Amino acid sequence: MSTTNGTMPVEKIDFSSDQEVRWCPGCGDYSILKQVQTLLEQSGKRKEEVVFISGIGCSSRFPYYMDTYGLHSIHGRAPALVSGLRSVRPELSVWMITGDGDALSIGGNHIIHLLRRNLDVNVLLFNNEIYGLTKGQYSPTSPEGAVTRSTPMGSTDHPFNPLALVKGADGTFIARSMDRDPKHMREILARADAHRGTSLVEIYQNCNVFNDGAFEVFTEKATKPIHTIFVEHGKPLTFANGTRGIKLNGMTPVIVDTYAGGTSLEDLWIHDERDPFKASILVRLFDDPRLEGAMPRPFGVFYVNDRPTHEDKLRAQVQRSKEMKGPGDLDMLLKGEHTWTIQ
Repeated sequence: MSTTNGTMPVEKIDFSSDQEVRWCPGCGDYSILKQVQTLLEQSGKRKEEVVFISGIGCSSRFPYYMDTYGLHSIHGRAPALVSGLRSVRPELSVWMITGDGDALSIGGNHIIHLLRRNLDVNVLLFNNEIYGLTKGQYSPTSPEGAVTRSTPMGSTDHPFNPLALVKGADGTFIARSMDRDPKHMREILARADAHRGTSLVEIYQNCNVFNDGAFEVFTEKATKPIHTIFVEHGKPLTFANGTRGIKLNGMTPVIVDTYAGGTSLEDLWIHDERDPFKASILVRLFDDPRLEGAMPRPFGVFYVNDRPTHEDKLRAQVQRSKEMKGPGDLDMLLKGEHTWTIQ
């Protein structure tokens, strides 16, 4: 429980709407919803200060279940709506909820421009590597060979690496978590909410109906230690209960032993979330866990950059225009500086 500006205490239930939550029983979306509501309770924000905007998909039902302002928009276009809202209502906390299909297929062109402009928005990208709402077709993140209702002989498409795409679009906050590690997810969401700029968190989310177990190797107790690595700023990259680590051979990551006379912790890759070059390597640490000697999948905050936000630059430009020219002149704007008189 927390308070907001000395007013009535805020509880998690204050952010829960009266709508029946209608995801499939066992869906990973329930875990994400709970952690977001818990985070908002801890943040002390009032629900009138918060907006959730989504596109289309199972994840995009999210605004119905939050007792805040919200909008369930159209497929792939949520970035356009949050861009407009942030430009005119900078005091609001704006969250964009999307999925791998919504964000990376029809919404692919929109999300890259949201990222490059760096509006102050929290983007939660639920990745279940399948189209769930439309009943099990392959998505832009489905692995090659995935047998789905639309690829009965296996997908021939090469999948998107979502965070590599975000890094290529100059995203200023890049992170990954998973639905079955709620404590880690809540910590990452808090970091994302505190970031000034576009924060994008990819969340591995299990679709237990159409793609059950897609991330099981990263979540199950027996396999999680050897297939996941949790990165923290200023700390060495270790996994397998500290017995293994990752070392950079030039700019190539290699797995080394850290016990019985193996490589010391000082020689390992020390994570620096401000290093754009190492972040580019980290987001591509994406081996197939079925491969022998595969690299572990990283989770945590990969990259942070304090670049000015789009809305701050926009407001500064508007203010500068008012100070320089006074009231605007629409006729002069339409006429422009380059006109010709034809005789």
